[in-house]
Amino acid sequence: MTFSRSDLAAVEALLREAAVAEILPRFRRLDPTAIRAKTGPQDLVTDADEAAERHIAAGLRARFPGCVVVGEEATAADPRLLDAVGTADLAFLVDPVDGTANFAAGMPLFGVMAAAVMRGEVVAAVIHDPLGDDSALALRGEGAWIETADGRRSDLRVARPAAPAQMVGCASWRFLPPEQRGRVNRNLASVAGSFNFRCAAHEYRLAATGNCHFLLYGRLMPWDHAPGWLLHREAGGFSARFDGSPYRPSLTSGGLICAPDEAGFHALRALLLEQVEEPAK
Repeated sequence: MTFSRSDLAAVEALLREAAVAEILPRFRRLDPTAIRAKTGPQDLVTDADEAAERHIAAGLRARFPGCVVVGEEATAADPRLLDAVGTADLAFLVDPVDGTANFAAGMPLFGVMAAAVMRGEVVAAVIHDPLGDDSALALRGEGAWIETADGRRSDLRVARPAAPAQMVGCASWRFLPPEQRGRVNRNLASVAGSFNFRCAAHEYRLAATGNCHFLLYGRLMPWDHAPGWLLHREAGGFSARFDGSPYRPSLTSGGLICAPDEAGFHALRALLLEQVEEPAK
């Protein structure tokens, strides 16, 4: 069983359809009752998330009979869906609105993401930008590219390798353990700059287009990271979990660092995660 470019195009079309039908009509038009907290005040779901996921899931099941759809919102209701990520012949990871907090606040920084996973291996990815109406796509072994609504394509390439002191990147430290969170925040002063968009979709796109050097994440829910991980890899980047082991979509902890190359990964890991000794006074 293989995943073809026509299969990828079908997934991309589904994400665009869902954005047009279910997400954009609700942007900056959400009634307060259409925004709800899940696990806490920073973990939101909206009517747009739920409607878009239903639209995408129905389309995927029609196009790929027998596939397993692991959507963020469906998994919130039934966590057992995660069990299929590493075992299903074909599973789709779906984040219907990545950056829900931004979307709910009316901020134009959100995306729609999906990844195809075959027996635990990420083989295809789409990150669609509804407002820009273009998509970043990747097919395992065949590269990564941006494609506009009219079919124009441009290949993606990560930034050139650099020393950490010259690197700019995203550090999403909110889900790190407290001691590690403090260490990362202190050590970020040693890179050239850092940011957090509250939207992995756009953070991964920024890294894959070479417009930032690194990404650091603490929690690894698969719909948040599998699409961007493949996009970054196929654009020439290197990534691994904090302990140096390979990323796998079935793992939800252990952190992740994405860098332009392997040497950059190790340099960033040492700089950001290792304890810096204070000079003696």
